[in-house]
This record gives sequence, C-alpha cells and structure tokens, in this order.
Amino acid sequence: MPNFSYIVKDAKGARVEGMIKADTLDMAVDKLSKEGNTIIAVKAAAEGAYKGKLSLFDKLMLTIYKIRTGVSLKTLVFFTRQLSTMFSAGLTIEKAISDLEKMEKNAKFAKVLRKISDDIRKGFSLSEAMEQHPGVFNPLYVALVQAGEVSGTLHTVLNELSDYLEKIEDTQRKVKSAMAYPLFIIVFLAFATWAIFYYIVPQFEQVYSNFNADLPAPTLAAIAISNFITGNLFLFILLLIAMVAAIFLFYLTDRGRYIMDTIKLKIPVIGGVINNSIMSKFSRTFSILMTAGVPIMETIELTENVVQNAVVEGAVRKARVLVKEGYGVANAFRRTGAFPSTLLQMIATGEETGDMDKLLAKSAQFYEKQVDAVIDRLTTLIEPLLIILMAAVVGSVIVVIYLPIFDLGEAMSQGFN
Repeated sequence: MPNFSYIVKDAKGARVEGMIKADTLDMAVDKLSKEGNTIIAVKAAAEGAYKGKLSLFDKLMLTIYKIRTGVSLKTLVFFTRQLSTMFSAGLTIEKAISDLEKMEKNAKFAKVLRKISDDIRKGFSLSEAMEQHPGVFNPLYVALVQAGEVSGTLHTVLNELSDYLEKIEDTQRKVKSAMAYPLFIIVFLAFATWAIFYYIVPQFEQVYSNFNADLPAPTLAAIAISNFITGNLFLFILLLIAMVAAIFLFYLTDRGRYIMDTIKLKIPVIGGVINNSIMSKFSRTFSILMTAGVPIMETIELTENVVQNAVVEGAVRKARVLVKEGYGVANAFRRTGAFPSTLLQMIATGEETGDMDKLLAKSAQFYEKQVDAVIDRLTTLIEPLLIILMAAVVGSVIVVIYLPIFDLGEAMSQGFN
C-alpha cells in the first residue's frame, strides 16, 4: 500500500504534517477529511525517492515504475509547447489539458493527462497534480511550473520550459547519434564473431580431425571456444543475460553508478562529448530555474537531479553544502574540482553583475556548440577506425582458423603416415 505525505489543519486549527497509507490519493484525502481535518496538501510519498537513501530494491522498483509510466522527451516537449500556446490563448489549464488529453495518441500519456485533469477539478494546482506522476514529470519540471504559478507567469514559464526541453532533446539526439553507429558496429562485430565460432569453426575442426593434424595453439584455443559455444548454447545465453543483469544491478548501486559514470567521462573523445553535454544541461537548467525565480539552494538541488551523472551529482551536492555554509556560488563549484574554468568564470561574473541566468544561458550555448563540433569530428574519424577494428577482430579469427592450412601439405602427410 503506497504512502502519502500530507499537510492539514486539525479540528483545533493546528498545522499537522505526516504520512498516511492508502490505496489511492482519493482514499487518502477521504480518510483525512473524515478525521475532521482541513486539507492543505496531499501528495504521493514516492517523491521522496528522489531524495535520501534508497535500497537496491527500491531503486529497481523506481526504475521499473519510470519505464512503465514514462513517456519520451519528444512527447513531453510537444505537450509543453501545446499547453503553453493554449494557456497563452486564454484557455484555462483544466480546459487545455482536457483538450490535449483528447488529442493525445499515446494511450499511456493520455491516461496521465486524464488523471491530472481530474485532480485539477478537485482543487489541486497544476504542479501538485503533475507531482503525482514522477515517471513523466521530473522534480525540475514540477518546480518550474510551481514557480510560474506562484509568480503569476505560468504562460511565460511554460514557454521557456518548452524551449529548454527542445534544446535538451536536441543535445541528447546529437549525443545518441554519435553513439549509435559505434554501438551498431560493436553489436554487429559481436554477432559476426559468434557466428564464426558457432557455424564456421566446427566445419574446419571436422576437416582437421580427418587428417589427425597437429594444430597450432591459437587454432586449438579457437576450437575449444567453439566447442563451448556450440555445446553449451543455452548456458551461454543464460550467462550473457546474467552478465547484462549484473551490470544493470551494479549500476543501480551508488558505488557502481559512480564507477561506471567515472569510466564514461574518461573514454577518449566520447568522454568529452558526454562531459560537454552534461555541462550544457547543467548551465541550461541553472539558467531557467534562476529566470523563473527559484531560490538558489533549491536551484542547485534541482540541478543535481537532472545532470544524470553520479560524479557531477556528487560535485553539485558538495557545492550546495558549501553555499549553505556561506561560500559564493562560483567559489563553491570551483572547490569541487569537477567544473571547467570557462563555466566557473561565467558563474563568477554573473555573481558580480547579477546576470547569472543570462551568462549561464550563454554557457549552455557554448557547450552545445562544443558538442556539435566534436560530433562533426567523430563522424569523419570514427567510421574508418571502426572498420579497422572490425577487420582486425574478424581477420584475426579467420587467420587463426586458416593457420593449419598454411602447412596443409605437412598436415596431410602426417595423416597418411
């Protein structure tokens, strides 16, 4: 049974905060109302998953929940842009979301919009309604909507949020496009190597066994690998699945995620693309939150949740503690040692001039251009390098298989003697 956090006023008018178990949000509201409370706010305690320490099982369940309920960034970008346009045209939020729900082709997202529309009719604000769906709307999205509601500039915030999401989507698309071809070649290479050991090597083994030839050590090793794969295909598939599952579970642990994210940042060339993409997202997020009027401590905390790299998250967390202790923002981030000097200079200048949001927006543009430049270079370099890699691996296996044929005459004479 899920938990819900609540803020109410009891029969004596005292403010009370706590947790309650209920099957649904409506049941939690009914239960609190029947106890004579005046409800101020009730929300799913699942939001606590973004903060504090989670067990491995909790992380696994949260990941499954996000996969099951989440929607693509492209869908979210289109929804935010349409909501901004309809709200600016004078439609109420409830009417706009109701209309978008009717037009939505994604059944999963349409169900979410239907629930949001129902919650708004019950008196929830848009941010409170969205907060019930953490798989779709992350804390950053909810915080910006809440800031727009409080400041009375929701239409402006929604427009800026849609621009922000479009830029994030564009950066992600470029990074994915840079990774897609190498990943395809590696998968193809693995499949080709497996096919050679499964289909081709056994045929050569039969030929060599007919001649009773003394085979070289590399060929014997190749035959041994082939025999293992062909004789234990089911076990091989299970081992492969187990290895993938182990890597996935290892990544869910704090230590495992930190190690793997560290490795990602140190991969030649690719690590630079990932780092520049992270800095672009960091700068863009920080900028839009400050523009929306979100307090600096909350801005840093929300930024930590969206960089999606354990190394940088740890640095942002450390910077937040330093800012809380009285350090300047630029000085706090500098002390973490995880941020480039260009970005730190922009933050320092922004602190001095009061234009940190504008300078961070320029920083985001700078790192986006860096990503574009590296991807352009990768496009020209990576194809020939991968072809060489594929030729080297497959060629080595073929040479090992054909090695005895180079001395076939001697092998045949040994067989006849």
